[in-house]
Amino acid sequence: MKKEDLLLYGITDRYWLNGRNLADDVELALKGGTTMLQLREKDLDEENFYREAVELKALCKKYNVPFIINDNVELAKKVDADGVHVGQNDMAAQDVRALIGPDKILGVSTQTVEEAILAEKMGADYLGVGAVFPTGSKDDCWVLSHDLCKEICAAVKIPVVAIGGIKNENIKELKGLGFAGISVISAIFAQKDIEGSCKELLAETKEIIG
Repeated sequence: MKKEDLLLYGITDRYWLNGRNLADDVELALKGGTTMLQLREKDLDEENFYREAVELKALCKKYNVPFIINDNVELAKKVDADGVHVGQNDMAAQDVRALIGPDKILGVSTQTVEEAILAEKMGADYLGVGAVFPTGSKDDCWVLSHDLCKEICAAVKIPVVAIGGIKNENIKELKGLGFAGISVISAIFAQKDIEGSCKELLAETKEIIG
């Protein structure tokens, strides 16, 4: 994984499909410049999850974009995904690393300096930090102050992506905090013009990173 892979990190959510095919929406996002993709499914049965993962992995390979699976380590191994992302309530990062091996990407969600430092020690390749703004995608997220975000970014050597409530209108507020990129769901997949939205987000992200 290169640091630039984290510039525009898209996370899927079938809530926004409205009858469309997820693979079609993902391809539009990839055409628009999404640099990493995470497949996130909380309620899909294992068979359809597997089928979907195989399809999206092939798409990501076509566009040379890393393909990450949220939480489901066994499925990630089964489809040979590029990596796994886990939260604080999922499997411990060191256990995930032991299962996926040294060459796969491991991302960990963190909300404190202590969690960030521990995740890095346990083998995380990058961190997802937030929510940086109010968000509707997770009920249990609280909004982190910009000062805390800056502290977390400064406390680790691995890259950190901002997540939570990020939109075109507020992305500039993240400038100078130390983030390597943004991770978004609705800012991509809830948009009428997915490809165009990604192009805009990627351009704006390049202006605020570091």
